[in-house]
Amino acid sequence: MEDNLEVKEKPQTTKEFLKSRNFLKPFLGIVLGGVAGFLYYHYVGCSSGTCAITGNPFMSTAYGSMLGLFLVKSPCANGKC
Repeated sequence: MEDNLEVKEKPQTTKEFLKSRNFLKPFLGIVLGGVAGFLYYHYVGCSSGTCAITGNPFMSTAYGSMLGLFLVKSPCANGKC
């Protein structure tokens, strides 16, 4: 008869979590996407201010951040395509 004992890992501390790949990779995707979104607004953006995304620096940064997160957390980024 085989014992089915599960080994439980100890919970991570906040410091360990912030240094882990599970935090750093999405965080860097959000930050770099936000910077890219703002740079797109600054250099390419709509000069009249009527464009929905590129006419406002906050919207452009938010969309860039979301795109950065989606690129990092997509299944293809993890090699599961």
